[in-house]
Amino acid sequence: MQRRNDLSLTERLYFTGIIRAVLLTSGKLLRNFLVYLLNCVGLAKMRASWVTVEYPDSARQYYPRYRGAHRLLLKNNGDVRCTACFLCSTACPAKCINIEPQEGEGSTAAGAGHTGNSHHTGTEKFPKRFEINTLRCIYCGLCVQACPVDAIRMDTGVHPEIYASDPNAFIETKDTLMQRSKDVQAYGVDGVKSRRTNVIREIEIR
Repeated sequence: MQRRNDLSLTERLYFTGIIRAVLLTSGKLLRNFLVYLLNCVGLAKMRASWVTVEYPDSARQYYPRYRGAHRLLLKNNGDVRCTACFLCSTACPAKCINIEPQEGEGSTAAGAGHTGNSHHTGTEKFPKRFEINTLRCIYCGLCVQACPVDAIRMDTGVHPEIYASDPNAFIETKDTLMQRSKDVQAYGVDGVKSRRTNVIREIEIR
């Protein structure tokens, strides 16, 4: 890095930098425009005039580590695997995870007042309410790393959902997150991505 005292007069006035930037941008623009014209007449088909991906008609192949929409994993009996330990919400830098715990059948506190309506047999605690505010989420994946029971993942391979203009619609509930796990089990990651792409196409048609 050069200090200001080491710069020449023209460099201190930023003229050369501005001129170089304008020439670079104009050159790229003219090059892409000429290639586009050649593509229109059937020439230079091996060279694309733009790098924009026409999503959802075409999409890039994501890496397996891509962090997509969240999902809550389920046990074999269909119960949520989460134990409401709050480690994910504590690790979240955006503070977008809200959890309301509830005592399960396996807890001492729930033993005396158990009514038999809970399906969480042998569980000391589970989330009665588990919400993720996707407007605040930065998709960093720290919640996945912090979970000690592997109850939350971001391996759905799909983009964040597109909701209406109501901000409350962007708060994903426990049922929504559990349903994603059911969809992954039923259709696989590729099937979930395909179904999501079709939904986006329908939204664009409207």
